[in-house]
Amino acid sequence: MKILVINPGGSSTKIATFSTEKKPLIYTDKNRIKKRTKNINQCSSVALNKEFEETIRHPIKDLIRFKTIIDQLDYRKTLIVKAIGDMKFDAIVTRGGPLKPLKSGTYRITKKVVDDIKQGKIQSMHPSLLGPLIAYSLVQEYLKPITTEITENTEKKKVKINLNKLGEKRVCFSEFSVLSGKSIPAFFVDAESVDEFFPLARISGLPEIPRKSLSHFLNTNAVIRKAAKELGKRVNQCNFIVAHLGSGITIAANEKGKQIDANNANEDGPFSPQRTGSLPLQGVIDMCYSEKFTKKEMLDKIQRKGGLLAYLGTDDIPEIEKRIRNGDKYADLIYNAMIYQIAKEIGSMFVALKGKVTAIIITGGIAYQKNLVNKLKSWIRFVGKPILIFPGEEEMTALAEGAIRVLYKKEKLQKY
Repeated sequence: MKILVINPGGSSTKIATFSTEKKPLIYTDKNRIKKRTKNINQCSSVALNKEFEETIRHPIKDLIRFKTIIDQLDYRKTLIVKAIGDMKFDAIVTRGGPLKPLKSGTYRITKKVVDDIKQGKIQSMHPSLLGPLIAYSLVQEYLKPITTEITENTEKKKVKINLNKLGEKRVCFSEFSVLSGKSIPAFFVDAESVDEFFPLARISGLPEIPRKSLSHFLNTNAVIRKAAKELGKRVNQCNFIVAHLGSGITIAANEKGKQIDANNANEDGPFSPQRTGSLPLQGVIDMCYSEKFTKKEMLDKIQRKGGLLAYLGTDDIPEIEKRIRNGDKYADLIYNAMIYQIAKEIGSMFVALKGKVTAIIITGGIAYQKNLVNKLKSWIRFVGKPILIFPGEEEMTALAEGAIRVLYKKEKLQKY
């Protein structure tokens, strides 16, 4: 089986292909179906091999041509088609983006998903929303399988089965091809809008503005699986505090596999390389009514031009650390203030979990910065809990694994 993974970001689109030797359900006769299903449910985790990976860069001079993020669809899709050439796939999987509130899991990308994005029925605009649009378009236009239909008689009804030729010598029979009848399946996994908050976490202090569950859920959910495995436990036996440190920062409380609370990197929590996090509201209101800034300019300040970038003119942490080594005391102050705010937010999640914490996980691109991680540890080490470091992000692998879990019947496909 071969899976294409698509991960759109602000200035790039990552693509990768993963393969596995095992095949999804084979539909031949009724008894064979039952036997194969049983085997798949009981099988150990499927080994994934990354065969290809590429990061397609999108220069600012290209992106400024587009009025909206959605307008970038054909531009990015064309570059992906060029990159994958004549490769054949059993499935496509991508990020979900800040869609409506959803359960954790893997979802089929349907016309309803696409329509919601295009009609603005989303919680915020983000480049990750291009993922479902690109994947849906690809399976409709470029990656239609070569199909042959056969009919089987069962006790209840006749079932049409598509035999998808997905390689010169390999034929794979996917249950999802049976469902679609026209194209290989496209999925999104663990969207940013996964909402597992417990009721108290939704209250903000103003009825008109409830707290939203928008987070780096794909990566935080992937690393809790990894952490549980490292500790020799099941996810549902663990309570984790996860600090995802990137251009935006998510600090989440995960109780037995459910993310019961987390900051929204665009609205609250610690400031980050590009985002302001929580702000004194009176000052924000004064700026909004000063007539100096448009709504778009204010959103840019808060979500893209805040944090380290606003204070120091750069969001490059190695550059900032270099300044500090050269004696820049202001850079040292701002840098340590961000670390302090991250530590405070981690502390607040101890309360969400009532102190019953298995381990603290630090992940994301910034987790590669050993000096920052050591400074953060100095603030939180006193709690006496294991601190696990998983630098970078697990998103590409997590996306492929999400598709694999439903294709092999190890997890139920969620309904959008």
